Amino acid sequence: MKRILVTGGAGFIGSNFVRYMVNKYSDYKITVLDALTYAGNRENLQDLETRSNYEFQHGNICDKTLVEKLVPECEVIINFAAETHVDRSILEAGSFIQTDVVGTFNLLEAARKFKTDRYIQISTDEVFGSIDRGSFTEQSPLQPNSPYSASKASGDLLVRAYYKTYGLPAIITRSSNNYGPYQYPEKLIPLFITNAMEDKALPLYGDGKNVRDWLYVLDNCEAIDVVLREGKAGEVYNIGGGNEMQNIEITRLILRLLSKPESLIKPVQDRLGHDRRYSVSIDKIKQLGWKPRHAFNEALQETVQWYVNNEDWWRKIKEKQESFKKFYQEYYKGR
Repeated sequence: MKRILVTGGAGFIGSNFVRYMVNKYSDYKITVLDALTYAGNRENLQDLETRSNYEFQHGNICDKTLVEKLVPECEVIINFAAETHVDRSILEAGSFIQTDVVGTFNLLEAARKFKTDRYIQISTDEVFGSIDRGSFTEQSPLQPNSPYSASKASGDLLVRAYYKTYGLPAIITRSSNNYGPYQYPEKLIPLFITNAMEDKALPLYGDGKNVRDWLYVLDNCEAIDVVLREGKAGEVYNIGGGNEMQNIEITRLILRLLSKPESLIKPVQDRLGHDRRYSVSIDKIKQLGWKPRHAFNEALQETVQWYVNNEDWWRKIKEKQESFKKFYQEYYKGR
Protein backbone atom coordinates (compact mmCIF):
# COMPACT_ATOMS: atom_id res chain seq x y z
CA MET A 1 0.00 0.00 0.00
CA LYS A 2 1.33 3.45 -0.98
CA ARG A 3 1.06 5.89 1.92
CA ILE A 4 0.58 9.57 1.06
CA LEU A 5 0.69 12.56 3.40
CA VAL A 6 -1.51 15.36 2.04
CA THR A 7 -0.92 18.64 3.87
CA GLY A 8 -3.67 21.25 3.66
CA GLY A 9 -6.05 18.47 2.67
CA ALA A 10 -9.12 20.08 4.26
CA GLY A 11 -8.92 23.16 2.06
CA PHE A 12 -10.54 23.71 -1.31
CA ILE A 13 -8.18 22.02 -3.78
CA GLY A 14 -6.75 19.68 -1.15
CA SER A 15 -10.12 18.22 -0.12
CA ASN A 16 -11.15 17.68 -3.73
CA PHE A 17 -7.84 15.92 -4.36
CA VAL A 18 -8.13 13.73 -1.25
CA ARG A 19 -11.66 12.66 -2.22
CA TYR A 20 -10.48 11.91 -5.76
CA MET A 21 -7.56 9.78 -4.53
CA VAL A 22 -9.46 7.91 -1.79
CA ASN A 23 -12.18 6.97 -4.27
CA LYS A 24 -9.81 6.03 -7.09
CA TYR A 25 -7.11 4.10 -5.23
CA SER A 26 -8.29 1.70 -2.57
CA ASP A 27 -4.69 0.53 -2.10
CA TYR A 28 -3.46 4.05 -1.21
CA LYS A 29 -3.56 5.19 2.40
CA ILE A 30 -4.22 8.96 2.51
CA THR A 31 -3.30 10.86 5.67
CA VAL A 32 -4.46 14.48 5.80
CA LEU A 33 -2.61 17.03 7.92
CA ASP A 34 -4.48 20.31 8.24
CA ALA A 35 -4.33 23.18 10.73
CA LEU A 36 -8.03 23.99 10.15
CA THR A 37 -7.41 27.71 9.91
CA TYR A 38 -10.31 29.84 8.65
CA ALA A 39 -10.29 28.29 5.14
CA GLY A 40 -9.68 24.69 6.27
CA ASN A 41 -12.89 22.84 6.97
CA ARG A 42 -13.09 19.25 8.16
CA GLU A 43 -16.67 19.11 6.90
CA ASN A 44 -15.18 19.16 3.38
CA LEU A 45 -14.05 15.56 4.04
CA GLN A 46 -16.96 14.38 6.17
CA ASP A 47 -18.04 11.76 3.64
CA LEU A 48 -14.63 10.05 3.93
CA GLU A 49 -14.54 9.62 7.71
CA THR A 50 -15.53 5.95 7.58
CA ARG A 51 -13.17 5.01 4.76
CA SER A 52 -10.40 2.60 5.76
CA ASN A 53 -7.80 4.22 3.49
CA TYR A 54 -8.27 7.74 4.92
CA GLU A 55 -7.25 9.36 8.19
CA PHE A 56 -7.17 12.93 9.48
CA GLN A 57 -4.55 14.60 11.67
CA HIS A 58 -5.19 18.08 13.06
CA GLY A 59 -1.95 20.05 13.06
CA ASN A 60 0.26 22.64 11.40
CA ILE A 61 3.16 22.11 9.00
CA CYS A 62 5.04 24.72 11.04
CA ASP A 63 5.05 22.21 13.92
CA LYS A 64 8.38 20.49 13.31
CA THR A 65 7.81 17.78 15.93
CA LEU A 66 4.49 16.75 14.43
CA VAL A 67 5.84 16.84 10.87
CA GLU A 68 8.74 14.59 11.85
CA LYS A 69 6.29 12.18 13.44
CA LEU A 70 4.11 11.85 10.33
CA VAL A 71 6.62 12.00 7.47
CA PRO A 72 8.44 8.68 8.24
CA GLU A 73 5.08 6.88 7.97
CA CYS A 74 4.52 8.00 4.36
CA GLU A 75 6.34 7.46 1.07
CA VAL A 76 4.91 10.58 -0.59
CA ILE A 77 4.25 14.16 0.56
CA ILE A 78 1.89 16.40 -1.40
CA ASN A 79 1.92 19.91 0.01
CA PHE A 80 -1.28 21.89 -0.51
CA ALA A 81 -0.93 23.71 2.82
CA ALA A 82 -0.75 27.46 2.20
CA GLU A 83 -2.20 30.83 2.94
CA THR A 84 -3.63 31.72 -0.45
CA HIS A 85 -5.77 34.86 -0.65
CA VAL A 86 -4.02 37.85 -2.22
CA ASP A 87 -6.24 40.42 -0.50
CA ARG A 88 -5.41 39.01 2.94
CA SER A 89 -1.71 38.96 2.12
CA ILE A 90 -1.83 42.67 1.32
CA LEU A 91 -3.26 43.42 4.76
CA GLU A 92 -1.21 40.89 6.75
CA ALA A 93 1.74 39.12 5.11
CA GLY A 94 3.27 37.47 8.19
CA SER A 95 1.09 34.34 8.25
CA PHE A 96 1.85 33.80 4.56
CA ILE A 97 5.59 33.77 5.24
CA GLN A 98 5.11 31.36 8.14
CA THR A 99 3.01 28.80 6.29
CA ASP A 100 4.22 29.13 2.70
CA VAL A 101 7.93 29.47 3.50
CA VAL A 102 8.69 28.19 7.03
CA GLY A 103 6.10 25.41 6.78
CA THR A 104 7.46 24.31 3.40
CA PHE A 105 10.97 24.32 4.85
CA ASN A 106 9.84 22.02 7.69
CA LEU A 107 8.35 19.56 5.22
CA LEU A 108 11.44 19.61 3.00
CA GLU A 109 13.75 19.05 5.95
CA ALA A 110 11.69 16.09 7.12
CA ALA A 111 11.47 14.68 3.59
CA ARG A 112 15.26 14.90 3.28
CA LYS A 113 15.88 13.43 6.72
CA PHE A 114 13.56 10.45 6.26
CA LYS A 115 14.27 9.93 2.54
CA THR A 116 10.75 10.48 1.21
CA ASP A 117 10.22 8.80 -2.18
CA ARG A 118 8.46 11.79 -3.74
CA TYR A 119 7.60 15.33 -2.72
CA ILE A 120 5.11 17.42 -4.70
CA GLN A 121 4.74 21.15 -4.07
CA ILE A 122 1.39 22.59 -5.12
CA SER A 123 2.03 26.12 -6.35
CA THR A 124 0.36 28.77 -8.50
CA ASP A 125 0.75 30.56 -11.81
CA GLU A 126 0.82 33.83 -9.83
CA VAL A 127 4.52 33.33 -9.08
CA PHE A 128 5.22 34.34 -12.68
CA GLY A 129 3.56 37.72 -12.34
CA SER A 130 1.53 39.30 -15.12
CA ILE A 131 1.89 38.78 -18.87
CA ASP A 132 0.37 40.94 -21.62
CA ARG A 133 0.71 38.48 -24.51
CA GLY A 134 1.54 34.82 -24.89
CA SER A 135 1.86 32.36 -22.02
CA PHE A 136 4.36 31.58 -19.31
CA THR A 137 6.33 28.36 -19.64
CA GLU A 138 7.97 26.41 -16.87
CA GLN A 139 11.24 28.20 -17.71
CA SER A 140 9.79 31.69 -17.34
CA PRO A 141 11.36 33.81 -14.58
CA LEU A 142 9.52 34.19 -11.29
CA GLN A 143 8.28 37.77 -10.84
CA PRO A 144 5.67 37.71 -8.06
CA ASN A 145 3.78 40.95 -7.42
CA SER A 146 1.93 40.31 -4.14
CA PRO A 147 3.03 39.09 -0.71
CA TYR A 148 1.03 35.91 -1.39
CA SER A 149 2.70 35.09 -4.70
CA ALA A 150 6.10 36.07 -3.28
CA SER A 151 5.63 33.61 -0.40
CA LYS A 152 4.67 30.86 -2.84
CA ALA A 153 7.66 31.66 -5.08
CA SER A 154 9.91 31.48 -2.03
CA GLY A 155 8.59 28.03 -1.20
CA ASP A 156 9.13 26.93 -4.80
CA LEU A 157 12.74 28.09 -4.72
CA LEU A 158 13.33 26.10 -1.54
CA VAL A 159 11.92 23.02 -3.26
CA ARG A 160 14.24 23.55 -6.22
CA ALA A 161 17.20 24.01 -3.88
CA TYR A 162 16.46 20.78 -2.02
CA TYR A 163 16.33 18.91 -5.31
CA LYS A 164 19.57 20.44 -6.58
CA THR A 165 21.51 20.31 -3.31
CA TYR A 166 20.25 17.14 -1.64
CA GLY A 167 18.76 15.21 -4.54
CA LEU A 168 15.29 15.27 -2.95
CA PRO A 169 12.89 13.79 -5.55
CA ALA A 170 10.67 16.88 -5.67
CA ILE A 171 8.26 18.21 -8.30
CA ILE A 172 6.38 21.52 -8.48
CA THR A 173 2.95 22.04 -10.09
CA ARG A 174 1.72 25.54 -10.91
CA SER A 175 -1.96 25.77 -11.72
CA SER A 176 -4.11 28.61 -12.95
CA ASN A 177 -7.21 29.85 -11.07
CA ASN A 178 -9.23 26.91 -9.77
CA TYR A 179 -13.00 26.87 -9.30
CA GLY A 180 -15.48 24.24 -8.17
CA PRO A 181 -17.19 22.86 -5.05
CA TYR A 182 -15.95 23.52 -1.50
CA GLN A 183 -14.13 26.76 -2.38
CA TYR A 184 -14.11 29.18 0.54
CA PRO A 185 -16.45 32.09 -0.29
CA GLU A 186 -13.86 34.84 -0.45
CA LYS A 187 -12.48 34.00 -3.92
CA LEU A 188 -14.17 35.62 -6.92
CA ILE A 189 -16.44 32.82 -8.17
CA PRO A 190 -17.85 31.54 -4.84
CA LEU A 191 -18.03 35.06 -3.39
CA PHE A 192 -20.01 36.32 -6.36
CA ILE A 193 -22.27 33.24 -6.47
CA THR A 194 -23.15 33.48 -2.78
CA ASN A 195 -23.49 37.27 -2.78
CA ALA A 196 -25.81 37.07 -5.80
CA MET A 197 -27.89 34.42 -4.06
CA GLU A 198 -28.26 36.85 -1.15
CA ASP A 199 -28.96 39.79 -3.50
CA LYS A 200 -25.85 41.51 -2.19
CA ALA A 201 -23.39 43.63 -4.17
CA LEU A 202 -20.67 41.90 -6.21
CA PRO A 203 -17.49 43.97 -5.56
CA LEU A 204 -15.65 43.97 -8.90
CA TYR A 205 -12.11 45.35 -8.93
CA GLY A 206 -11.29 48.26 -11.25
CA ASP A 207 -12.62 48.01 -14.79
CA GLY A 208 -13.21 44.25 -14.45
CA LYS A 209 -10.97 43.46 -17.40
CA ASN A 210 -8.30 41.52 -15.53
CA VAL A 211 -7.87 38.16 -17.27
CA ARG A 212 -7.55 34.78 -15.56
CA ASP A 213 -7.32 31.27 -16.94
CA TRP A 214 -9.96 29.16 -15.18
CA LEU A 215 -9.30 25.52 -14.30
CA TYR A 216 -11.98 23.20 -12.92
CA VAL A 217 -10.67 21.76 -9.68
CA LEU A 218 -11.24 18.12 -10.69
CA ASP A 219 -9.09 18.65 -13.78
CA ASN A 220 -6.34 19.91 -11.48
CA CYS A 221 -6.74 16.83 -9.25
CA GLU A 222 -6.31 14.56 -12.24
CA ALA A 223 -3.25 16.51 -13.36
CA ILE A 224 -1.60 16.21 -9.94
CA ASP A 225 -2.31 12.47 -9.96
CA VAL A 226 -0.60 12.19 -13.37
CA VAL A 227 2.40 14.15 -12.09
CA LEU A 228 2.56 11.90 -9.03
CA ARG A 229 2.73 8.79 -11.21
CA GLU A 230 4.50 10.04 -14.37
CA GLY A 231 6.28 13.30 -13.49
CA LYS A 232 10.05 13.58 -13.43
CA ALA A 233 11.88 14.64 -10.26
CA GLY A 234 13.26 18.17 -10.39
CA GLU A 235 10.70 19.34 -12.94
CA VAL A 236 7.96 21.97 -12.88
CA TYR A 237 4.60 21.35 -14.56
CA ASN A 238 2.15 24.12 -15.43
CA ILE A 239 -1.54 23.17 -15.22
CA GLY A 240 -4.07 25.37 -17.00
CA GLY A 241 -7.67 25.11 -18.14
CA GLY A 242 -7.41 27.02 -21.42
CA ASN A 243 -10.32 29.26 -20.37
CA GLU A 244 -9.05 32.84 -20.31
CA MET A 245 -11.79 35.26 -19.38
CA GLN A 246 -12.12 38.77 -18.04
CA ASN A 247 -13.49 39.07 -14.51
CA ILE A 248 -16.44 41.08 -15.81
CA GLU A 249 -17.34 38.23 -18.18
CA ILE A 250 -17.29 35.70 -15.33
CA THR A 251 -19.42 38.03 -13.21
CA ARG A 252 -22.09 38.40 -15.90
CA LEU A 253 -22.13 34.63 -16.50
CA ILE A 254 -22.75 33.96 -12.82
CA LEU A 255 -25.58 36.50 -12.71
CA ARG A 256 -27.20 34.98 -15.79
CA LEU A 257 -26.99 31.46 -14.35
CA LEU A 258 -28.70 32.69 -11.18
CA SER A 259 -31.17 34.93 -13.05
CA LYS A 260 -29.93 37.96 -11.14
CA PRO A 261 -29.64 41.55 -12.46
CA GLU A 262 -26.33 43.15 -13.48
CA SER A 263 -27.25 46.03 -11.18
CA LEU A 264 -25.71 43.90 -8.40
CA ILE A 265 -22.26 44.59 -9.86
CA LYS A 266 -20.45 47.20 -7.75
CA PRO A 267 -17.13 48.48 -9.15
CA VAL A 268 -14.60 49.05 -6.36
CA GLN A 269 -11.13 50.57 -6.32
CA ASP A 270 -8.63 48.21 -7.88
CA ARG A 271 -6.51 45.89 -5.73
CA LEU A 272 -3.00 47.10 -4.94
CA GLY A 273 -0.51 45.64 -7.43
CA HIS A 274 -3.30 43.82 -9.27
CA ASP A 275 -1.88 41.56 -12.00
CA ARG A 276 -3.59 42.20 -15.33
CA ARG A 277 -3.38 38.80 -16.98
CA TYR A 278 -2.25 35.26 -16.15
CA SER A 279 -1.64 32.61 -18.77
CA VAL A 280 0.41 29.40 -18.68
CA SER A 281 1.43 26.99 -21.42
CA ILE A 282 0.45 23.37 -20.69
CA ASP A 283 2.44 21.77 -23.51
CA LYS A 284 4.79 20.08 -21.04
CA ILE A 285 2.17 18.30 -18.94
CA LYS A 286 0.32 17.27 -22.08
CA GLN A 287 3.36 15.13 -22.85
CA LEU A 288 2.47 13.09 -19.75
CA GLY A 289 -0.95 12.36 -21.26
CA TRP A 290 -3.04 14.95 -19.41
CA LYS A 291 -5.38 17.62 -20.71
CA PRO A 292 -8.40 19.32 -19.10
CA ARG A 293 -11.64 17.38 -19.61
CA HIS A 294 -14.29 19.77 -18.35
CA ALA A 295 -15.83 22.42 -20.60
CA PHE A 296 -15.90 25.76 -18.80
CA ASN A 297 -19.57 26.69 -19.24
CA GLU A 298 -20.83 23.30 -18.04
CA ALA A 299 -18.39 23.13 -15.12
CA LEU A 300 -19.29 26.69 -14.05
CA GLN A 301 -22.97 25.79 -14.18
CA GLU A 302 -22.28 22.70 -12.04
CA THR A 303 -20.32 24.88 -9.61
CA VAL A 304 -23.16 27.40 -9.30
CA GLN A 305 -25.59 24.55 -8.74
CA TRP A 306 -23.36 23.08 -6.03
CA TYR A 307 -23.53 26.34 -4.06
CA VAL A 308 -27.29 26.48 -4.62
CA ASN A 309 -27.63 22.90 -3.31
CA ASN A 310 -25.21 23.41 -0.41
CA GLU A 311 -26.45 26.67 1.02
CA ASP A 312 -26.04 25.40 4.59
CA TRP A 313 -22.31 24.82 3.95
CA TRP A 314 -21.47 28.36 2.86
CA ARG A 315 -23.99 30.16 5.06
CA LYS A 316 -22.40 28.60 8.15
CA ILE A 317 -19.03 29.86 6.98
CA LYS A 318 -20.22 33.40 6.31
CA GLU A 319 -22.13 33.59 9.59
CA LYS A 320 -19.53 31.87 11.77
CA GLN A 321 -16.37 33.44 10.46
CA GLU A 322 -16.42 36.95 11.88
CA SER A 323 -12.94 37.39 10.39
CA PHE A 324 -14.53 37.04 6.96
CA LYS A 325 -16.94 39.89 7.60
CA LYS A 326 -14.40 42.10 9.36
CA PHE A 327 -11.84 41.47 6.66
CA TYR A 328 -14.05 42.67 3.84
CA GLN A 329 -15.36 45.61 5.87
CA GLU A 330 -11.77 46.72 6.38
CA TYR A 331 -10.59 45.93 2.89
CA TYR A 332 -13.36 47.75 1.06
CA LYS A 333 -13.48 50.69 3.51
CA GLY A 334 -13.21 53.87 1.48
CA ARG A 335 -12.77 51.97 -1.79
